[in-house]
Amino acid sequence: MRNSQSVINFKYFSQNINEDRYGKTITTILKNDKNHEIHHKLVWQKGYGALEVYNTFVNNDNIKVTLEMLSSFSLTGITPFEVGDTPESLLVHRIRSCWSAEGRLDTSSVEDLQLEPSWGMYGIRCEKFGQVGSMPVRKFFPFVAVEDKINHVLWGVQLAHGASWQMEICRVDDALSLSGGLADREFGHWVKNVQPGENFTTPKAVISVAEGNIDVIANRLTQMQNRPMEMLPETEKELPIIFNEFCTTWGKPSYDNIKELAESLKGKGIKYFVIDAGWYAQKGRKWDFSMGDWRPCVELFPEGIEKAVEVIRECGMIPGIWFEFEVCGRYSDAFHNTDHQLKRDGFSITSGDRRFWDMRDSFVIEYLSKHVIEFIKKYGFEYLKIDYNDSIGIGCDGAESQGEGLRQHIASTQNFIKKIRAEIPNIVLENCSSGGHRLEPSMMAITSMSSFSDAHECIESPIIAANLHRVILPRQSQVWAVLRKRASEKRLVYTMVGTFLGRMCLSGDIVDLSEIQWDIIKKGIDFYNKIASVIKNGFSYRFGPKVKSYRHPKGWQAILRVSTDKKEIVAIIHSFEGEAVGEIQIQLPSNYSYRIEDIYTDDVAKIFINEDKLVCNISEEFKAIAVYIKISL
Repeated sequence: MRNSQSVINFKYFSQNINEDRYGKTITTILKNDKNHEIHHKLVWQKGYGALEVYNTFVNNDNIKVTLEMLSSFSLTGITPFEVGDTPESLLVHRIRSCWSAEGRLDTSSVEDLQLEPSWGMYGIRCEKFGQVGSMPVRKFFPFVAVEDKINHVLWGVQLAHGASWQMEICRVDDALSLSGGLADREFGHWVKNVQPGENFTTPKAVISVAEGNIDVIANRLTQMQNRPMEMLPETEKELPIIFNEFCTTWGKPSYDNIKELAESLKGKGIKYFVIDAGWYAQKGRKWDFSMGDWRPCVELFPEGIEKAVEVIRECGMIPGIWFEFEVCGRYSDAFHNTDHQLKRDGFSITSGDRRFWDMRDSFVIEYLSKHVIEFIKKYGFEYLKIDYNDSIGIGCDGAESQGEGLRQHIASTQNFIKKIRAEIPNIVLENCSSGGHRLEPSMMAITSMSSFSDAHECIESPIIAANLHRVILPRQSQVWAVLRKRASEKRLVYTMVGTFLGRMCLSGDIVDLSEIQWDIIKKGIDFYNKIASVIKNGFSYRFGPKVKSYRHPKGWQAILRVSTDKKEIVAIIHSFEGEAVGEIQIQLPSNYSYRIEDIYTDDVAKIFINEDKLVCNISEEFKAIAVYIKISL
């Protein structure tokens, strides 16, 4: 579809450049002989090293037009620095994702992807990939980068879309091309009718080019996600710490255990206390598939859930609550309300024990406004964890194609989230989807932070948290430290240091920890608070060998987080399974003077700075070290 005749028929018509003190917008208009237009928008904002790009199709004809594909972006001429087809010089970087193993970098040569041109420059080569369904980050992140490894230049793209999407890497001659956007008719069952006088706009893509490596181009792309952060509630400014009771009660929160937990956390530096799943489970019904009715369980909260909110506030914390409001679980009454659920071929879409509200339905919006928004207002919650744990698949009825039905449904979901923010301006919103299956820019832009993964207390947790620096802002990546009473001092530090890779969220055996264990945690909290500004504003660079097995990791990794103003650095180091790593050296930015301000680890570690290198000797497996460094000229 990418090189179809209907695309070729569009010709350049005009270009307009609009510049103001905020940046520049270039609008290029293409026309065909049927009175159709494509308006290509390229937007640059001052202070950012990337561009936004999107397209609008305009139907000025007197008959409807059916779109089968409309890309958000197209880049070609890669690489302009070499002559010919540049054998063995181009790499393709993609980022894979699956449950509890999000963000794995996948690098292939163009030769391995069979993207070499043919001997006759005939027969297009194309690597097409993406994700179909309502979990946009379940196989790949909507991200791609091509590297010219001879000239050390990379072109990168990140797509902002919460439903089915695609990327295409194409070649028919010497130059490589990238394009992508909405999943098309072939890949995503998408067809869109545009009536006379109407138009249709694609999702936005973010594009950039940089000299360096994959981390440099990723930093440029993710920095664009800082723009919506200016609209966050005041409580989010200092990246406060969260406690979530899920890995403590495992779906059985009650007034009694919340009271015990809240009192044990009083004065410990925790800002948000989140009541997770299970608070709504009625007697005799399983909590994990009772979503939809949203009535607090009387057995769990005999005096009402407001008493739990009250005790959280009395202990100096902001109360939060969990909802998976887009679905109806099998054990809820709402599960049987099929008139207002998503359907495919006339049947309610049922995935295991879940069905899905049709978010385009005014009844559903009214229902959820009452059961979610009014509930939050009534009880005074100021933090909402929005979970989503299954995909609707290729799409749904109610539009000209099932793919378009899916697009409309997800757009309506995002509009409802915006409605929550509009009606409760101080609300802190967490984006969760079986951990990290919605970690894409359009969802990140309307929420305060996101669950990094469901790998809550796994040894691979810091590997995943480090991966995500390439696709989301660390300030929005909620990393869990599940604290167990059986944990050794070294294990507690390993867990706590992992949270320095994003937003600290605590859970686990809080009331059973010893004074020694709490002393370790308190030092970790103090260290996090020192480095929060670097987590919030900075650039990330990864060091260490590739970790091949996440479940049985070997070797080591380090993330160097350099503050935007280049006055502070944080090094987050983890060793994994196997023999002692020995001495490692991490390159620091050149031409500066450095001073180690603080170190957080489980015992004395040999750490020093030699000119512009951080040197560390690691003698044990599964050891974690965090180093806070001040920079001076």
